[in-house]
Amino acid sequence: METVIYRLPDPREDTWLEHAAETLQRGGLVAFPTETVYGLGAAMSHPPAIRQVFTVKVRPNDNPLILHIYELGQLAEIAREIPPVAYRLAERFWPGPLTLVLPARPEVPAEVTAGLPTVAVRMPSHPVALALLRKTGIPVAAPSANLSGRPSPTTGDAVVEDLFGAIDVIIDAGPTGVGLESTVLDLTGDRPRVLRPGGVTPEMLAEVFGPGIVEAPWRVEAQRPAAPGMKYRHYAPKAPMKVFAGPVEKVREAINGCLRMDLPQGKKVAVLGFEDSRDRYPGAIFKSLGEREHPEAAAHRLFMLLRTCDREHVDQIYGELPTTQGVGLAVVNRLWKAAGGDLIEL
Repeated sequence: METVIYRLPDPREDTWLEHAAETLQRGGLVAFPTETVYGLGAAMSHPPAIRQVFTVKVRPNDNPLILHIYELGQLAEIAREIPPVAYRLAERFWPGPLTLVLPARPEVPAEVTAGLPTVAVRMPSHPVALALLRKTGIPVAAPSANLSGRPSPTTGDAVVEDLFGAIDVIIDAGPTGVGLESTVLDLTGDRPRVLRPGGVTPEMLAEVFGPGIVEAPWRVEAQRPAAPGMKYRHYAPKAPMKVFAGPVEKVREAINGCLRMDLPQGKKVAVLGFEDSRDRYPGAIFKSLGEREHPEAAAHRLFMLLRTCDREHVDQIYGELPTTQGVGLAVVNRLWKAAGGDLIEL
């Protein structure tokens, strides 16, 4: 397949919007930026295209997708029995990095829901995504635009690396903002529950629900996932990875203990750490997650750093975990998933 790449902003690419929308309307696949990560879109009205998303990504077909909309009126076309709190959340956080899980209407294809009675919906805030959705006029199912299990793409180049030649259109609008996928909040149970932490933090949700109402664990697994990222190994670099949680000095001591075993064997080792740990891991390639007190930087950099480790052909990766406060909860979740659950608590 010949993939058309539009790199924005570029005055020579003024046809991108019409071409990309027409591609979705006729059942093609389009990768586009959101404020979280790049998504791989197929129109809800074309189940064969949605099935092709699973094929292209090599994604398990029991892993549901998120439907993206551009206006609140579309929500009632996708979901039923919508609780009033869903509209309060939409008013507070949409457009933005919050996905709501609600009872699905019969019109939603089983390819989107993975056969579940629920559907995940969000309204992205990226202007390119909103323009494309509005022009297309149809809800768009869009997981991250990467091969399943790989670090999610936060740049157009990462999409090209994984999917060039396998999809119709790639819209490259530069780096994304948040850098981690959206928060997924299930509103179908007795209590609201975060199925995947993201840019909308538990502290932010507490402003709507009150303190202590929302369940927000950072370890979220399921036999049958109700939302993306719950069951399968995600965000994984090619090299084996291990992450450490605990007091800073104990974490440094543990990672250096691993380095003393790895480096004499000639292994090329990377450490994902915070700025106050720079120069604390002699012999390792240090990858900065930013300031420890500001996990937003770690969220923005994480997937890019994991892909950099792949390009540099490292043999082993170790990582420091941030606080679970704020967006740090999402960073801990992604590091844990990227390491395949190989977490050492000190």
